[in-house]
Amino acid sequence: MPPDRLVNGERSMPEVTLGEAYRADVETLWNYHDMCHTIRPTDVAIGLGSHDLGVAAFAAELYREGAAPRIVFTGANAPTTIERFPRGEAVHYRDHAIALGVPGEAILVEPEATNTGQNIKFTRRLLASRGIEVRSATLISRPYQQRRAYSTAKKLWPELEVVCASRPLPLDEYIGSIGDVNRVINMLVGDTQRIMVYPGRGFAIPQDMPPEVEAAYRRLVEAGFTSRLVR
Repeated sequence: MPPDRLVNGERSMPEVTLGEAYRADVETLWNYHDMCHTIRPTDVAIGLGSHDLGVAAFAAELYREGAAPRIVFTGANAPTTIERFPRGEAVHYRDHAIALGVPGEAILVEPEATNTGQNIKFTRRLLASRGIEVRSATLISRPYQQRRAYSTAKKLWPELEVVCASRPLPLDEYIGSIGDVNRVINMLVGDTQRIMVYPGRGFAIPQDMPPEVEAAYRRLVEAGFTSRLVR
């Protein structure tokens, strides 16, 4: 189904199954954004706010496994999250992690960031204000945000040792957990574009992009998955 199709003047119900027409290109982008880092203990886990509550769940899992002694949840709201998380992404993430067994005193909340750069900058500022020395961090994000989170962190906090992590779900299971295949494809396309343009804007370090990844991105843009592109 084309993205954002209207039926009788109203938006159709979200599709939850990835069709064969786009599968190969979506899988190419999905695999590209996975940094394939090995989880290891770090000084802090940083959960980047979004619509995906799985970020908080995986942060809680890593805490329980001893992979980080402290969690920072960072994020205010975006237009796509205000209805789901009216008190802010980081606040709702904190509540979810506590419900999953993380003690409240192990969690810090940064409630102001509205983009990935601010996630990094404001988290660094918060930790410094608490006198918490951090040499390494696990950045927990949506699966397709890993590469952008990494490139942003290395630009803004270059001395930080970064491990990227996401809830380890296969693509189709992840789409099912979000409940909207078009949203996932649009987000994948948007994050791929950011990898291409953000270094030139001073927001991130450059990342290699294989020709097959750029070709898959171009085809998905031509197919109409453009709602998350930056201008």
